[in-house]
Amino acid sequence: MTKEIILQDLQKTGKYMMDKDLAWGTAGNISARCEEGYFISATGTYLGELEVEDFSYCEKGEHLVGKKPSKEFLMHEGIYEEREEIGAVLHSSPFYSTLIANTSLDLPSNYFVEAMYYLEKVVRIPYHHPGSKELAQAVKSKAKEGNVFLLENHGVIVCDVNIKEARTALQTLEYTAKMFITAMEKGIQINGLSEKTVHSFLHEAGYKPVRQWKK
Repeated sequence: MTKEIILQDLQKTGKYMMDKDLAWGTAGNISARCEEGYFISATGTYLGELEVEDFSYCEKGEHLVGKKPSKEFLMHEGIYEEREEIGAVLHSSPFYSTLIANTSLDLPSNYFVEAMYYLEKVVRIPYHHPGSKELAQAVKSKAKEGNVFLLENHGVIVCDVNIKEARTALQTLEYTAKMFITAMEKGIQINGLSEKTVHSFLHEAGYKPVRQWKK
């Protein structure tokens, strides 16, 4: 994939996230792997109105080309270093998902097909200041344990093999969180699928390739 296509996909993704209430204001940052490094949205940018010049190219802990990168660029880099199959990382603070991140609630992943796959492993990361080395290291240390991360009192991260899959994971996360919270508010009992059924779906249904997780 060329640099131009990657940047176009990131622009479209930023607008998609804003249009679908998956991001707001200047909160959040998005990136995609390119060659030996990655492109990430620059500091202070509005994800819904990203231009080509609003991205920075970083590699091996250094900012090499473009505007000053988001201060959380090392958090993205840690995931890329630990997970060679990951092609895109999206960090934002959508309302319902962040609400879950701000509680001790566990988000169920057995409601429906997409939730079973994309939310198979949801990992919590204790609070560290945004942009800090401590946060970047905390995320890196858990990177192999899941593709969805709840940053306590901060927001969420999703990562996947490409931008499209990461975008789908983010939307699935927020949709499921909204369903969960709405059911709690209205006293609705959701009939989640059994562990046996979930395991059968993930390993036998052929929906998508089976993910390999750190033991």
